[in-house]
Amino acid sequence: MFVREKRIGPYTYVYLVETVREDGKTKQRIIRNLGRKEDIERNGDLDRLARSAARLAQHSVILSLLDQSETPVPTCKRIGPPLLFERLWRDTGCGAVLHEMLAGRGFEFSVERAVFLTVLHRLMVSGSDRACEQWREDYRIDGVGALRLHHLYRAMAWLGEELPAAEQADRTLVARCVKDLVEERLFARRRSLFTDLSVVFMDTTALYFEGAGGETLGERGHSKDYRPHLTQMIVGAIIDQEGRPVCSEMWPGNTADVTTLIPVIDRLRARFGIERVCVVADRGMISADTISALEVRGLAYILGVRERNAKEVRDVVLADPAPSVPLVIPHQGRADTELEAKAVMLGERRYIVCRNLTEAAQAARTRAAVVAALRAKLKQGDKSLVGNSAYRRYLKTPDQQHFAIDEARVAEEARYDGLYVLRTNTQLSPLTVMRRYRDLLVIEQLFRSAKALLATRPIYHQTDAAIRGHVFCSFLALVLRKELEERLAAAQMKPEWRVLLADLDRLQEIAVEQDGKHFILRTPATGVAGKAFQAVGVALPPNIRNAAPQPTP
Repeated sequence: MFVREKRIGPYTYVYLVETVREDGKTKQRIIRNLGRKEDIERNGDLDRLARSAARLAQHSVILSLLDQSETPVPTCKRIGPPLLFERLWRDTGCGAVLHEMLAGRGFEFSVERAVFLTVLHRLMVSGSDRACEQWREDYRIDGVGALRLHHLYRAMAWLGEELPAAEQADRTLVARCVKDLVEERLFARRRSLFTDLSVVFMDTTALYFEGAGGETLGERGHSKDYRPHLTQMIVGAIIDQEGRPVCSEMWPGNTADVTTLIPVIDRLRARFGIERVCVVADRGMISADTISALEVRGLAYILGVRERNAKEVRDVVLADPAPSVPLVIPHQGRADTELEAKAVMLGERRYIVCRNLTEAAQAARTRAAVVAALRAKLKQGDKSLVGNSAYRRYLKTPDQQHFAIDEARVAEEARYDGLYVLRTNTQLSPLTVMRRYRDLLVIEQLFRSAKALLATRPIYHQTDAAIRGHVFCSFLALVLRKELEERLAAAQMKPEWRVLLADLDRLQEIAVEQDGKHFILRTPATGVAGKAFQAVGVALPPNIRNAAPQPTP
């Protein structure tokens, strides 16, 4: 079936005809007279017919292509993560900041694309840069086709490159480098989001090195990963009260947490122009010297206290008879949280005694069950109790042969059910102080997610600069993840992170070819992926589209 023109007098007519065979002879039979050619062209009737036929032909060509065993194997690429995070990379200003800073540099490859590739890899699976180079082969990511492993290494080294001596003001325990400028320019672009940066939270994690990397960062220290024979570095993340990443810090692996807080706070105020700061930190970050330094600087603080180990707190503060002020936090679909708090003054030192009554009741039930089981076990003999740590804490040995329940220890443990004590120099009400500190507990959940990204092992880089850049890509990954979570929350979505990544990973494009024609098929968006694209504002490509042949890399 085809279209044929025929001239009759001064006019040209267009016919839709088909070829048939009658009495052993081939003939052309007119199916329909489409009209005068100039009228068809003016009205666009033939174009509409051609487009309609082309759509039908495209589907049939692809279906027949898949049925033909001799056809070359189609190529498949995953497109979900690059599509989604490329938009967030642009909207957060990460790409633009890198382009600004790279202006005038003589790199012969796209450093911005190398950094984006590394950040995307960090979000999806994490790992080394060598693993990143292999991982990208399954994805269609714009502008990364020409990148090689040594390009990724050079991009990491640029991010961690030390700044000139004239730009080393406001440094902490290590020198300022390019990644610090990136953080500051990102903060300036997104400053309207940080409407109140008077409260910041900091937490740290340790990363050990597999190879000989780290000239000054690599030091032996307290290894939380039980790798004392390996050198490590300390990575800190600073987050505001809304959970937005502000900046990151890196120190040698033998740096104690209590020595990092004051330098970081001083640097934050200088780098980002913060005038008022209220430091909220847990007990692991605090020492007497830290408190003195905060007070000398005139900074407000809300700090966790080791209530079991501090004699003043244990014997005096907890014995204060003043009543507490109650607070109930309602929750939809689960039990309300019952809290209470009160202030206790010892000279100029202000303590806030807080108790979570919901947790206290649960702790009491758990302890009662353990003690009841312990009494039953004691009747069966003592030896079965030795290896059980839950039992040992409530036992005493009145003689060399037997165990007995330590009733005084049971009563002492009850004092601390749901209890935590804070020290503050603010004049906020006890309930407000307690709620501010509870924000830290929420932030710590974000830190657990952050640490999964920051723990980007294995690290095989040989220089401090490349290691700093490698780890900094995890900070950029945190920026993108937080931006995505905020947009999903605005769309009333809260999917589990790994489920979301799996749904994004299922979105693929399949490139096929037939008779010199190239087509690209897109698989459907499954699970929560489709709504995630809507929340971010990304339009998916058509299910089937024509494509020019891809050049061989």
